[in-house]
Amino acid sequence: MSVAVPSVARMRQAARESVSGLPRAFWWLWTSTLVNRLGGFVAPFLAMYLTVDRGYSATYAGLVGALHGLGGAVSAVGAGVMTDRLGRRPTLLISQSATAVSVAVLGFVQDPAAIAAVAFLVGMAYNGSRPAVQAMMADIVAPEDRIRAFSLNYWAVNLGFAFSATVAGLIAEHGYLALFLGEAIMTLLCAVVVFVKLPESRPVRDDGADGAKGPAVDEREAGLGAVLRDRGFMAVVALSFLIATIIQQGFVGLPVAMGASGLSSSDFGLAVAANGVLIVALQIPVTRFIEHREPTRLLVGAALLIGYGFGLTAFAGSVGMYALTVCVWTIGEIINTPIQMGLVARLSPTHGRGRYQGVYVLSWSLAALVAPLAGGTVIDHYGADVLWAACAVTGTLAAAGYAVLMRAIPAG
Repeated sequence: MSVAVPSVARMRQAARESVSGLPRAFWWLWTSTLVNRLGGFVAPFLAMYLTVDRGYSATYAGLVGALHGLGGAVSAVGAGVMTDRLGRRPTLLISQSATAVSVAVLGFVQDPAAIAAVAFLVGMAYNGSRPAVQAMMADIVAPEDRIRAFSLNYWAVNLGFAFSATVAGLIAEHGYLALFLGEAIMTLLCAVVVFVKLPESRPVRDDGADGAKGPAVDEREAGLGAVLRDRGFMAVVALSFLIATIIQQGFVGLPVAMGASGLSSSDFGLAVAANGVLIVALQIPVTRFIEHREPTRLLVGAALLIGYGFGLTAFAGSVGMYALTVCVWTIGEIINTPIQMGLVARLSPTHGRGRYQGVYVLSWSLAALVAPLAGGTVIDHYGADVLWAACAVTGTLAAAGYAVLMRAIPAG
């Protein structure tokens, strides 16, 4: 017992250090993220819902998933502009309210064309909140604490995901409509938290002697053209796209492959829940370990773990083996995410955080568009093993890209 007590004390001290010093507004933003993800039932099971429950092909499921991603791509940049012009808080409220309505409608539509159209609207509404959340976090958290804050927020995302993936798989055994309605209700609750507890955080400046307040700088100084001409930042966006394209296969290729192998929605829920559970267990201690270390090797290693973790899926045949491969690429995700988000925040000027975050979010949205089309088509025509090999190749390319990029970006 005398040996265990200091260990427990050190763990408690580490936990206190991980959460201390962050402003109250951050914790309300964190809470809204957690509530939102606790109800994130639909997206992980959409492909299985369409192929197993509704009997559509993997190609059609990929098309619907791609339209969901296209909606997100359309809204990413627009929501970034709204975040800078209209404000972080109004953008969040509009996005979350629209998400609740569109998800509920998706649960009732039956026609294949209508399903595809509403999935597009769901993706558009859902993704609209991401630039606002990330810009608000950069506003309210000191630069030296941003990696830790992004890590804690990502921890909340996956704490909610671990719960929702497991519970949703069990609920789906008794009918999918409850998943759609449950997510709509939880998203509305998230909007209530934002409305009641979160103030606007958009930076303002003094416009002159009359003391009038306005945006931090003239809007023209933060135009989208300036973002797209920022070559270092756009290289980060391109590498983020490669990583996101691989990770998306955990929610597109993986459920289709498991369903084709005769495994159920609850089996997929248990396997993919390993992603959330591992992030919940390791995100904070891993972030404490990597927070002040040189990022290049970490980003390269993370890309390889993600790519080859998916590559190992070709050898999986049971729920346990699928869960093991999920654990491998999840470790890479744990390392990559806070470093990459901190890098984006560092490269984003104060006056253009919404636009920069919108373009960064666009990389994930485009991946959500490309990955379902590629995953479904490859599985239908060449088999799942070819998809997993392609993931390994893509991870290798991303690792090489990070090695080159980080030598060109000044340390900060």
